Amino acid sequence: MSEAAYMTRQVRLRERPVGYPGPQTWDVTTAEVPQPGPGELVVAVSHVSLDPAMRGWLNDVRSYVPPVAVGDVMRAGAAGTVVASQHPSYAVGDTVTGTFGVTEYALSDGTGVARTDLGLAGHPTWLGALGIPGMTAYFGLLDVGRVRAGDTVLVSGAAGAVGSVAGQIAKALGCTVVGIAGGPEKCAWLTSLGFDAAIDYKNENVLKRVREVAPGGVDVFFDNVGGDTLDAGLANLRRGARVVLCGAVSGYNETSLPPGPRRYMSLLVFRASMTGFVVFDYEDRYPEAREQIAGWIADGTVVARETVLPGGVEAFPDALLGLYAGVNTGKLVLEVDAPTPGLPG
Repeated sequence: MSEAAYMTRQVRLRERPVGYPGPQTWDVTTAEVPQPGPGELVVAVSHVSLDPAMRGWLNDVRSYVPPVAVGDVMRAGAAGTVVASQHPSYAVGDTVTGTFGVTEYALSDGTGVARTDLGLAGHPTWLGALGIPGMTAYFGLLDVGRVRAGDTVLVSGAAGAVGSVAGQIAKALGCTVVGIAGGPEKCAWLTSLGFDAAIDYKNENVLKRVREVAPGGVDVFFDNVGGDTLDAGLANLRRGARVVLCGAVSGYNETSLPPGPRRYMSLLVFRASMTGFVVFDYEDRYPEAREQIAGWIADGTVVARETVLPGGVEAFPDALLGLYAGVNTGKLVLEVDAPTPGLPG
């Protein structure tokens, strides 16, 4: 293999968006990725993860991670193959995931990099059910939601990467599970996964339908959406309920702060709790979750589904907008497929 630098196309933040990120938000550039120095490795990226949280990373506000700086490569989880390495833990040919960004090649010092087993599942699944979305579902449901057999669990954004896994885990643990999703096709998919009921927020009154399908109330509400959907869940709690705040995708592209939950007094009436969490706080326990979810995938308890978009890094701006438009069922992934010189295939 040549010792020359790798040339990589990548997506950089040109300017911070107001509302939905448009073409003016991004620059697609070409840069040089040098051979790795001691303790470093170079990864040829095959797939980039598209996640709702990306929109929040573009805002210059205080959050759980610093914002992406103007001029920097867009932050993203990604998967690929090691093509050069001077890192003691990673050899050429290893397949890995990490926060490599929207790029064809990435230089890494190994921080946050994890090996993947492509005999178990392909890279899209390692960015989905076996990646951060799966970890989010697992710890959000078990640790934050304290779910137990017999609970009635309501999941919003249930046909997405996190929600679909959370609902299936809850079902595996002996719960009654109700999912909220957009459109009859996604709702039909949820019931095919074993959800006891699916509510189409585009065509049904969510608050009323939750009350109909869960007349005794909801024990755990795993919310990925916020806004009116959060209010609908709060209106249908059972005494001692746990509301898990995972995300609020309905408001990520708004230009002003959305109104707060109007039914928060349900927390008082039903002696309930509402707790936010960040999955990175559980990083030391990811192996535990991956082992459990991998077992569920292997025996068919959990179905991992991905929507994989072609087009390489240039397609990222449109692919990101597609995420907020709900084009995906399950995990949304962008296919990059940077060449891996000197490796089979």
